[in-house]
Amino acid sequence: MSLLIVNLDVTIVNVALPSIGKDLHASVSGLQWTIDAYTLVLASLLMLSGSTADRLGRRRTFIVGLLTFVAGSLLCSLAPNLTTLIIFRMVQAIGGSMLNPVAMSIITNTFTDPRERAQAIGVWGAVMGVSMALGPVIGGLLVGSVGWRSIFWINIPIGLLAAGLALCYIPESKAPRPRRVDGVGQLFVIALLASLTYGIIEAPSHGWTSPLILTAFALSLGSLISLLAWEPRRTDPLIDLRFFRSILFSGATIIAVAAYAALGGFLFLNTLYLQEVRGLSPLRAGIDTLPMAVMTMLFSPIAGRIVGTRGARIPLIIAGTMLLVGCLMLVGLSDSTPFSWLFTAYVIFGAGVGFVNAPITNAALSGMPRAQAGVAAGITATSRQIGQTLGVAVVGAFVTSKVGAAVHLDFAAASHAGWWTLAGCGATALVLGVIATSKRAWASAQRTAKDFNPEFLEGRAGDAARY
Repeated sequence: MSLLIVNLDVTIVNVALPSIGKDLHASVSGLQWTIDAYTLVLASLLMLSGSTADRLGRRRTFIVGLLTFVAGSLLCSLAPNLTTLIIFRMVQAIGGSMLNPVAMSIITNTFTDPRERAQAIGVWGAVMGVSMALGPVIGGLLVGSVGWRSIFWINIPIGLLAAGLALCYIPESKAPRPRRVDGVGQLFVIALLASLTYGIIEAPSHGWTSPLILTAFALSLGSLISLLAWEPRRTDPLIDLRFFRSILFSGATIIAVAAYAALGGFLFLNTLYLQEVRGLSPLRAGIDTLPMAVMTMLFSPIAGRIVGTRGARIPLIIAGTMLLVGCLMLVGLSDSTPFSWLFTAYVIFGAGVGFVNAPITNAALSGMPRAQAGVAAGITATSRQIGQTLGVAVVGAFVTSKVGAAVHLDFAAASHAGWWTLAGCGATALVLGVIATSKRAWASAQRTAKDFNPEFLEGRAGDAARY
């Protein structure tokens, strides 16, 4: 249920963007913040929420997250203007950061039998596909009939029911040795992501060389340098920089950023194009993008099976190729592009998204000791959110530079640079998919694992053979 409402929220809000823009008189950059305020806070707090759950109790943290997400959804539906909507989206994100990673930890600790755990994770993955498929249609139906505020109402009954069920049925669990909170590192991460995103989104309106934008970029650079200097000094760092000695892990992290930047930018540009340029209703726009979600749902389990038998390389190469081709098909987008061409691009891109999830998670965790798997998975999950944030920020900046504060009929031409950028993300995923799954990459992962636990490498020959 938590996965359902979080994923529905992402796709539904994208469908509602044009209606929100009209009702609240929002510019393109304002619409960017409607999406990025959520993903930015989510990316900043995922790892903190995970360590908090380990310390205070996973069920308790999960229930607090659900209630916070419900409260944020209710506030979003009542927002009188764009500023308050953005603030309330951040409240949603605070709750959302306590849901998916904590829920996965609950699954891992509740289902101790490997077979049962695999079945539980299978149900989990199926819900993700279903939510992505239902989101555009439900969002379009609600926006077209009741209005954009109704898209937030759907989270309230599901979230409250999930909290009640969690209270009754989920056993409480804590980590035997919870990680200490790295407050300074957390502040550096927030400052880095917030200032970088602000600079990219606001640069077209203020000027790339304006003092405000240059200060934002300087703050992001300073935060990055400070983070890199601070983390090695911590016993329990927020981000253990030793992970990045592994080519396999580093490659998976960058692929996650690139792939989800492509996804975030794709959804943002496509939603505005279908409704503002082609004049489709929210429901029709949701139905037209359904092929992308269906392909994601169909190919995700297939990718998982391939990863289990053949390793991550083949799915990553397929994913990168399809993301690249899907975006390249839209670099010449016009106000008369045939819908058959759009349909084909959606199918190809959706298949690419379906193929990318299982291998990047597997590649990030392969070679890591089990004790470090949760932290490694947390970094990968954060990378996905960072990618989505940057994807929306960058392509929106390109569009704003061309069309100004409002979306006009020349939006299609203005989006060309954005589509080229997203194609570059697909190319990055493709190239790194080859590099990150090489024998050299696996060897570096083995060396990194040995740094954490010298005895861990025993019995990993089967894993090594797949790479």
